[in-house]
Amino acid sequence: MAMIARAIGQAFHFPAMQATIPLIVPARHLVRISGLTQMFQGIINIAAPPAGALLISIFPMQSVLAIDIVTAAVAITCLAVVTIPKTIRSLESITSSVIKEMKQGFHYIWSWKGLRILMILSALLNLFLIPPFTLLPIMVTTHLSGDVLKLGWLEAAFGVGVILGGLILGAWGGFKKSMVTVLLGVAVSGAAVIALGFTSISLFMLGVAACFIIGAGLTFANAPIIAIMQKTIANDMQGRVFSLLGAIGAAATPLGLIIAGPLADSFGISILYFIAGIATLLLCVSAAFIPSVMNLGAEEDEKKEIIKTEDNQ
Repeated sequence: MAMIARAIGQAFHFPAMQATIPLIVPARHLVRISGLTQMFQGIINIAAPPAGALLISIFPMQSVLAIDIVTAAVAITCLAVVTIPKTIRSLESITSSVIKEMKQGFHYIWSWKGLRILMILSALLNLFLIPPFTLLPIMVTTHLSGDVLKLGWLEAAFGVGVILGGLILGAWGGFKKSMVTVLLGVAVSGAAVIALGFTSISLFMLGVAACFIIGAGLTFANAPIIAIMQKTIANDMQGRVFSLLGAIGAAATPLGLIIAGPLADSFGISILYFIAGIATLLLCVSAAFIPSVMNLGAEEDEKKEIIKTEDNQ
C-alpha cells in the first residue's frame, strides 16, 4: 500500500513540477533549467544507491525510512517559502469535472499536429530504448561473463553522461531552434545504442563510451522537449499534457518489454540494441522532415524577437 501511495504521489508530482517551472522561470532560460534538472537527476541516480547501502549498513531500516521522511519534509519546507503565481484558468476549466479535464487534455494534444506527433515519437522512443537498458544485466551476463563490476561501470558511465550533458546544456542552452538540439541528442543516442550492441569483454570500453554518450544524448533530447512544452502549451493545460505524456511513456515501457523478452530469447540480447539504435535513427530522420514538429517552440521565439525589435524601435 505504501508503494502504491508513493506511485500515486509521483504521478501528481512530475506534471505539477513541470507545469510550475515556466511560471517562475523566464522562457529564455527554460532549456538551461531543464538541462540542470537532468544533471541533478543524474547525480541523484549515481549517489543514491551507494548512499542507501551505506545507511542500511549503519542504521536499521526504520531509521533509514525516517531519514527519507525528514529529507522530504525539508524539500516541502523549501517549496513552502517559494511564491508561485496562480495559473489563470478558463471558465470551462474551472467548472469541469476530472473526466472532462482528461478529455480536454486529449483534445488539446490531438488538435495540435506537431504536439501530437511529438508525443507519438516520444512513446516510440520509450518503446525501443527502455527495454535494452532494463535488460542490461542480461547483456552483462551473456557477453561480459556476468561481471557485476562491469555492470556498475556501464551504469555509472550513463549517469556521468547525464550529468555532463545537463551541465553543458545548462551553460549553453542548446541551438536557437530547440528541435535541432533534440534531434542531435536522439541521433547520437541511437548511434551509441548500436555501438553498445557490439560490447564484449575485449570491447568493454566501447560499451562504457557508448553508455556515456547515450546518457549525454538523452539529456540533450529530453531537456529541450520539456522546455518546448513549457513554452508553447497554455499554462492551465500543462499539468494535463505532462500527465498524459507520463502515462503514455509508462504504457509503452511494459509493451516494449513484452516484445523484447521473446526477441532476446530467440535471437540473442545484442539484436535488441541493433534494432533499438536503428529504429531511433529512423525516428530521428523522420521527425526532421516533419515541419510541424521541427517548428515546435520556434513560433514563440519568433514572436518574442518581433516584440523585442518593435520595442527597440
